[in-house]
Amino acid sequence: MSAPEVPSPRLDLRSGPQRVFAHLLVSNAVVSVVNYTVWFAVTFWVFLETRSVFATGMIAGIFVVATAATGIWFGSLVDNHHKHSVMQASALVSVAVYGVCLAVYLLTPDEVFSDVASWQLWVFVVLCMAGVVAGNPRSIALPTLVTLLVPADVRDRANGLVGTVVGSSMLVTSVISGVLVASGGMLHVLLLAVVVLVASVLHLARVRVPETRVVSTSVDSPGPGGVDLRGTWRLVRGVPGLVPLIAFTCFNNLIGGGFMALMDAYGLSLVSVQVWGLLWGGLSALMIVGGLLVARLGLGSRPVRLLLLVNLVAWAATMLFPLAHSIVTLTVAMAVFMVLMPFAEAAEQTVLQRVVPYERQGRVFGFAQSVEQSAAPVTAFLVGPITQFLVVPFMTDGAGAAAIGSWFGTGQTRAIALVFVVTGLVGLLATLLALASPQYRALAASYARSAQSAESAEPVPADEASSRPS
Repeated sequence: MSAPEVPSPRLDLRSGPQRVFAHLLVSNAVVSVVNYTVWFAVTFWVFLETRSVFATGMIAGIFVVATAATGIWFGSLVDNHHKHSVMQASALVSVAVYGVCLAVYLLTPDEVFSDVASWQLWVFVVLCMAGVVAGNPRSIALPTLVTLLVPADVRDRANGLVGTVVGSSMLVTSVISGVLVASGGMLHVLLLAVVVLVASVLHLARVRVPETRVVSTSVDSPGPGGVDLRGTWRLVRGVPGLVPLIAFTCFNNLIGGGFMALMDAYGLSLVSVQVWGLLWGGLSALMIVGGLLVARLGLGSRPVRLLLLVNLVAWAATMLFPLAHSIVTLTVAMAVFMVLMPFAEAAEQTVLQRVVPYERQGRVFGFAQSVEQSAAPVTAFLVGPITQFLVVPFMTDGAGAAAIGSWFGTGQTRAIALVFVVTGLVGLLATLLALASPQYRALAASYARSAQSAESAEPVPADEASSRPS
């Protein structure tokens, strides 16, 4: 007689702490859409006003540098204060900054903004990006709240929903931004941002998060809000395999930054700009599909292994699609990439939630964000000049064209394709080395040990202990 089938664990977002998580998830989704709308809109608007590609590149650089520079500090704020308070303060700061932006926009003559050298333009841009970056503590607080509010056996599914929110935010943001900028420049964008953020603050004021008293565990700065870089590094280094995991993700972002920097140029060599825009909209929707698949299926009992296998498939697709000069192979490869990325993101979050003590998760998530975010722009800024001045001549009438041009093709587009092939190959080899490394086995073992002791490690608030599922 066969043993009765054990039902797979499921999220129940309709009651208890998981209902609180659902409210926080929706709030984060709305705030993320608003903040990213401001970011995209100011980029579109600055280009329309100045026609300067340099200016739009600087805006992207400001965001990435600010995100990397503030991640550890924001993580310390999350750990040393109630998460609910941090989320509310984050939205209120954004509201205040966008209010100042609105005043600057209304008081500055329109013709001043058309000059890329105008200091008023860059004051306005920096203020707008400060409002966007002020929303980042929410993205650090949310995975720690998954640890607090969601049982350990379904956290991977909750992380899948977080990935769905990220994907859907990016999908609708560019559309909203374009419509608002076309209808009223930055005025409508900032008005919408202020109204929606105030509404989100009022909504979250009615949501009670069952948090226990915050106890500072900082080493360098024992008071509230201390950055505690030394203590955070000691903790990260103390978990076997955790430093290599963050380094692996950083490396992926490093080579991925170069990949994404050339994608538009490659795609536009194959199809018209209209088709390319529609195609990217559809591909972005697949991130939502991937997130929903994680929420439905989970990650299994070995998320570290799954993380590396997902990267293995993604980099293999990246390496193979440029071999043919075809929009079909590009679309298939990008579809695979988009569907798999939520699995990778959810796997990393699930591992960190399991192996890092709850009271330090904000700092570790902030540290990981700072390190990982700092990688992509380095390659993005370097790969364009390298491709233009070295690889394109190499594949046009140089040694590369003579050696492989007869079957691979020559010219600028095939030069970009060669960069993609090399990038995918490097990523594939790095993932294979990671799978064979002792650091991978150490992190997997650390995760397994933490899973075995999940009952005693579960961060249940005292007033909710009796109502939490085991």
